[in-house]
Amino acid sequence: MLKINTNRKRLNIFINKIKKSSSWQGCVVLSAILLLSSSYAVYAQDTPSDLTAITSELRVGLDTLWVVLASVLVILMNAGFAMLETGFCRRKNAVNMLSKNLIVFAVSTIAFWVLGFGLMFGDGNGIIGLQGFFLNGADNSPAVDDAYRGVYSALSWAGVPLSAKFLFQVAFAGTAATIVSGAVAERIKFIDFVLFSVFLVAIPYPIIGHWVWGGGWLAQMGFQDFAGSTVVHSVGGWCALTGAIILGPRMGKYPAGGGIMPLPGHNLSIATLGCFILWIGWFGFNPGSTMAVNEDIAYIAVVTNLAAASGAITATISSWILAGKPDLSLTINGILSGLVAITAGCSMVSYSSAILIGALAGILVVFAVYFLDSLKIDDPVGAISVHLVNGVWGTIAVGLFADALITGDDNISGLFSSGNFNLLGSQLLGIITIGITMIVFSFLFWNILKVTLGLRVSQEEEYLGLDIGEHGMEAYSGFLELEGEMGSIDGR
Repeated sequence: MLKINTNRKRLNIFINKIKKSSSWQGCVVLSAILLLSSSYAVYAQDTPSDLTAITSELRVGLDTLWVVLASVLVILMNAGFAMLETGFCRRKNAVNMLSKNLIVFAVSTIAFWVLGFGLMFGDGNGIIGLQGFFLNGADNSPAVDDAYRGVYSALSWAGVPLSAKFLFQVAFAGTAATIVSGAVAERIKFIDFVLFSVFLVAIPYPIIGHWVWGGGWLAQMGFQDFAGSTVVHSVGGWCALTGAIILGPRMGKYPAGGGIMPLPGHNLSIATLGCFILWIGWFGFNPGSTMAVNEDIAYIAVVTNLAAASGAITATISSWILAGKPDLSLTINGILSGLVAITAGCSMVSYSSAILIGALAGILVVFAVYFLDSLKIDDPVGAISVHLVNGVWGTIAVGLFADALITGDDNISGLFSSGNFNLLGSQLLGIITIGITMIVFSFLFWNILKVTLGLRVSQEEEYLGLDIGEHGMEAYSGFLELEGEMGSIDGR
């Protein structure tokens, strides 16, 4: 007690000196000291049980702050997708691309709140969740009695409040829907894309999510997807593939006489900016999936970054060899492919494995772009090559490179690290069943929209641009007219 009283006297003398200072810095320091000293006084009087309760409360607060911050980073990725896809498309469709990437998160939020979150994480069976719709149900803390039992058992491992869990998961749901936007760009009706996004986030996405993250049958089979190479990226990729096939290519993309007509994007500056935003957002996407402040966050962030960097390098080299010059658009997609591929195993693989996974992703995306063009499947932004192809590759990579020394679980160990075929078998089973399921779901709904509303804009609207036909406005209003006037003045 004598030591405490002496320290308090010294603290009071220091505080009096601070009070005499009129600077704002002194006020800030004083406030911090008062806060810390009051906390110290409280702790000095607390019993061990009280300290345990306070520590637990602080832990929940820190975890919640981290999950909310990670959620914001993932939501920011919508801005990245908007910039990327708009830049990769022609200027006459810029408003349309921006509008789709803006509205998709809004409708995804409502659809996930009403139905998707309950189907994905609500208690039910191995196929589907049956409770917790409208975010209506207790969090799955230990039940007090049968009348007050939590309904989200699959999320009971995370100690943050239910609202934080929902915010993080709805950010993922919106990402899955956004992926579709780029592959069907420049020819789909706005209303059809909006309705498909609602359908995707309300029904098929959460059903697949329940199988993997909701305690469903694939999780029980040992399938691993830490942050969503399959649940988010492949699911969106399968929808993008079926949509691009059913819609058909853009006018003039594949001339009747053969060959491929380049339809270059109008602004690679904002496409590059979009790539950087996505790269940054991925540090919420992958590390945020811990849903807790722990030492795994930094490790996952480094693994994620290594895969993105190696994907950028190999995609650049591959395009340089194949096309004779380094293609910026393929470098961008190489980065994104590395990020998509590492998302499933970012908590399970070594640094060297992450570099190899990202490097192969960068090569795969280049060849996938050329391969889809050879099949006359028109994907203006490369969404199928990035998210589907490398979502599949990243999921397989878990079965090859997962390391028990990192996971701490001998059952989560890949073929190359332990000679274990079991995990690889589970990964392949998940890829196949989810792929078939999503093809069926998306094929049916795309065709329902095609029959009822018509899926594609008219040839005139497509020729003039969806900005005028669908929205009645231009992204660069007045710019082209001024450019024309200046051209006539100087004779160009």
